[in-house]
Amino acid sequence: MKLTGKVAIVTGAASGMGKSIALLFASEGAKVVVSDLNVENASKVVEEIQANGGTALAVAANVAKEEDVQNLVDSTVAEYGTLDILVNNAGIMDNFVPAGDLTDELWDRVFAVNTTGPMRTIRKSLPIFLEKEGGVIVNIASAGGLNGSRAGAAYTAAKHAVVGLTKNVGFQYAVKNIRCNAIAPGAVATNIATSINAPNEFGMGRAMVGMGINPRTGTPEEIAKVALFLASDDSSFVNGTVVTADAGWTAY
Repeated sequence: MKLTGKVAIVTGAASGMGKSIALLFASEGAKVVVSDLNVENASKVVEEIQANGGTALAVAANVAKEEDVQNLVDSTVAEYGTLDILVNNAGIMDNFVPAGDLTDELWDRVFAVNTTGPMRTIRKSLPIFLEKEGGVIVNIASAGGLNGSRAGAAYTAAKHAVVGLTKNVGFQYAVKNIRCNAIAPGAVATNIATSINAPNEFGMGRAMVGMGINPRTGTPEEIAKVALFLASDDSSFVNGTVVTADAGWTAY
């Protein structure tokens, strides 16, 4: 098993890619902290892990709230004594709203979850990693963090910021045996679409222009396997970069 003895936090882990990552990490020997706003569903993931012989803990957390992030990491260390792997998966969409229709409220909300949340979890985890002289961070970015119109303006900018944060942390802390990488998934069958409630007609129309060249939709399990690679020693020489997982969609 690739993660035996490791302790991992996975945010947004009650469903979709986060759930698949939590399940796979647990099956590979990690003690997993399943973090989500929906603690009831997070607890169900924990029950599934435990039923398969794994070790897990559910912690309710809104990564947009500093106190929740503090509690998440503190609860992890209190339960398992340390932290080895941080997976920043929690995220929301932005209804494909273009720049001309953006509100401050939408911009701030999308950045709070998609960018400020990962910054806060990283900031809280780094002292632990520095003390133990090792740690791994995996950020879930997006094809929207590498291209201009896979979503609205706020989501696109927020995920581009995640890519920049990933590269900065990866390079600066490489000398401390801490790695930070990101995954840029293409279209994946998850429930993040539930955060799209009133799509902007113009913005969505522009974003859909390239959907016809998308080879296929991915599964959460496929993204989880990439996360496992980045979290394990198999990727020991991979740092400060973004792995695109999109069946070749953005290669066109």
